[in-house]
Amino acid sequence: MLSDSERLIKPWPIKWLAAIVILFLTVIKKKIKYVLVGQILPLGTATWLVSYLLPIKYAVWLHGYDLNCALAVPRKVWLTKKILGRAHKIICANSYTAEQVKVIIDQKQLGKIKIVNPGLAGRPAYDETVLKKLRDLYNLGNKIVLFSLGRLVRRKGFDQVIKALPLIVKETPSLVYYLAGSGPDQDYFQDQVKTLPTELRSRIQFLGSLNEAEKWHWLDLCDIFIMTPRDLAGDIEGFGIVYLEAALAGKPVVASQSGGVADAVLDNQTGLVVDGENLTAISQAISKLASYQGLRQRLGDNARQRVIKDFHWSKLAKKVYNIVNELK
Repeated sequence: MLSDSERLIKPWPIKWLAAIVILFLTVIKKKIKYVLVGQILPLGTATWLVSYLLPIKYAVWLHGYDLNCALAVPRKVWLTKKILGRAHKIICANSYTAEQVKVIIDQKQLGKIKIVNPGLAGRPAYDETVLKKLRDLYNLGNKIVLFSLGRLVRRKGFDQVIKALPLIVKETPSLVYYLAGSGPDQDYFQDQVKTLPTELRSRIQFLGSLNEAEKWHWLDLCDIFIMTPRDLAGDIEGFGIVYLEAALAGKPVVASQSGGVADAVLDNQTGLVVDGENLTAISQAISKLASYQGLRQRLGDNARQRVIKDFHWSKLAKKVYNIVNELK
């Protein structure tokens, strides 16, 4: 095993050395006293080393997958602990990551762990004219519209929704499913659709990538938003901004427990949280929301009010300011 000194003198890539030099010179030139580190490796390494050379404090942001990647390599575990141990504050994007940090740092330093969730700045105005055109174009009259939006990767759980469709339609015959986004597993998801009975395939449509306006139109148009992510090889859902976007559109969501999702969706308050591996649970949650408009309305209203109250970027920015300045 390498000693601490041997770890430090181990050859470093030139780009890392450049980052250290650039940070060192920038801190001197601009008389910086505090650094917010957005990536623990390798930027945290540069900041950690510069903190020994110059009188600066720093806070490290952790999102989830970044920490998991660092903890997957023994050498990086050592470095991660050093960086976090010297940090003034550790700002976690979700409570799940905060709990992970508690296990790896000195227990006397738990007080410097803070949670600041992602947020939203707002949304475009609601446009009923556009929504009517979309309803007519896709023949959505008297349909329950289930909508997903995200990068098309297996971790997001869209394949589970597709697999559950026979169960869902059995309980909700008027349901249609629209999936927006692009990604490396798009062909995989489309192959999953091909395994369904012929009469169900037409109920699923891939919308491809949407621009900002199109995204909000579909969030306004849908009845239920769904994304049921799962943890795959340490790749977790850091938070799920799209849950907040659906909430701001006043829509209930079906989600699953993965990473920071618990901070974004409150079970039976702003949506329904299920086991993302359980097709029956996914189907039952969707059918429950589809069957009870009052429940959809209550959860959607709760979700919108929560986002407006707790997740506007101006409020979160003030929270970060207070953390950095050690204010209450």
